[in-house]
Amino acid sequence: MKRYGLMMLGFGLLLTAVPTVPALIMRNSDAASGPEAASSAEESAAPSAEGDSPVQSDETIRMLDVSTGEVLTLSMRDYIIGAVCAEMPASFEDEALKAQAVAVHTYAVRQQQLEEQSPTEELCGAALSNDSSRYQAYFTKSQAMQFYGSGFESAYAKITAAAESVLPYILEYEDEPIIAAFCSMSPGVTESAENVWGQEVEYLVPVDSAGDENAPNFLEEVTYTAAELRSALETAFPEAELEGTVKEWLSIEETSESGTVLRASAGGVSVTGQEVRAALGLRSAAFEVTWEGDQCTVTTRGYGHGVGMSQYGANAMARSGADWQEILMHYYPGSEITSREEPGTDKIQQ
Repeated sequence: MKRYGLMMLGFGLLLTAVPTVPALIMRNSDAASGPEAASSAEESAAPSAEGDSPVQSDETIRMLDVSTGEVLTLSMRDYIIGAVCAEMPASFEDEALKAQAVAVHTYAVRQQQLEEQSPTEELCGAALSNDSSRYQAYFTKSQAMQFYGSGFESAYAKITAAAESVLPYILEYEDEPIIAAFCSMSPGVTESAENVWGQEVEYLVPVDSAGDENAPNFLEEVTYTAAELRSALETAFPEAELEGTVKEWLSIEETSESGTVLRASAGGVSVTGQEVRAALGLRSAAFEVTWEGDQCTVTTRGYGHGVGMSQYGANAMARSGADWQEILMHYYPGSEITSREEPGTDKIQQ
């Protein structure tokens, strides 16, 4: 078994406990029409960026519907379409949607293999569930109809075409499905898995994602009164001693090169930036703290954990002319794009 083999269950479980994708948020203001999360190659390795044709597949996946307790057997095609519908705005560029489809397919295949080796009792034999706090978000067709409203037909057709054009493909590293982490938008440079989850992964490393800086709400300011800050910090960190001046209650001690806060002090307690993010309900752990009197203003950059593919960064690359292969190779350096139809033969390698 290779170093990043499927038996790396501790890290795999951590990734499901900390969602690899942004939660669904406002439908209209932050994303144009949907959720915000929202190299060289052999000629025969993948369909070209133009003229992609749908590929049939008999792959299936078992998903636990947490609303009913029923385990559903879905075609992989339908699962990928439903996951992309829930994870990326349909208004995004076609090549970004294709990259997202490959990422969610990879995630699903990895989950299947992990569950085959070490089943999760709560999944009742399924590979994953539609609980978006633990797994990828997923829309049934009826849920997508409700979400997109009058724009459903065009949105669903666009996402379906993108998913079908890349249906056989997943991302691999050392012949195994990668941990296909993705986020809504990075702080401008993606973050390493090591800095966020404490585990080095060779293809989840910082890469430039400057296109995120033009994303909606890339910068967000949240202001807290002294009473609000005290309440949030004491709830999250009971051992915090919030004495002295207000400015001593929260301070940044260490920041990564990507801008993520690694260590901070909350009332004298050493905490991580991710813990501060959770305590204050911040959009990301890439933040700065400023003070004006007894008021604390926290300014965040980006949205999500920042690891892997940035969805807004992928869209910016697509707008600049990058195809889905280039997007994936940029955000998952060192990985390969492999066909599930002919395993081990069709590959794109960076």
